[in-house]
Amino acid sequence: MGCRTFVRLAAALAIWPALVFAAQSVETRAAEEAITVVVADFDYSDTSGEVTDQRAEHVARVKAFAGLLRDRLAGEGKFKVLHLDCAKAACSVGSMGADDLVAAAQNADAQLLIYGGIQKMSTLITWGSVQIVDIRQRQLLLNRLFSFRGDTDEAFRRAAKFISETLQDVTPKS
Repeated sequence: MGCRTFVRLAAALAIWPALVFAAQSVETRAAEEAITVVVADFDYSDTSGEVTDQRAEHVARVKAFAGLLRDRLAGEGKFKVLHLDCAKAACSVGSMGADDLVAAAQNADAQLLIYGGIQKMSTLITWGSVQIVDIRQRQLLLNRLFSFRGDTDEAFRRAAKFISETLQDVTPKS
């Protein structure tokens, strides 16, 4: 190894810790600027009148819907999804009530609370609602109804994707 090569290598190794520190600093700033959010469980009702008992499938789909929202929001980088700890089996507005759900979100130190419900109207049509509350301002930022076609895992996945994209535009008030 020649002298010049050795000098270049030594210079590169001297700069490396600064580059690593800068990269960590950018990641830390991004994490600090992320909006903290909790996604409650979604409530579900089936008013379709269908004879077939699909409760187990619906419970799994609604649980997956909330999980997909959490995963997609966390993956976008704008939000830091926190864990919502509830005394009830389901952390939903229907099982806890609005005041207790907001208190649980405050205990998690979240800026935003996302909750809602899904109602199966028929084999083809399902309605949903999603609300976002600014916990610190105690203000409803979004109240949106949506519908989607189908009663399948894929239909619920598409709906969760659509809602997560919709939520990207919501920011808490300073």
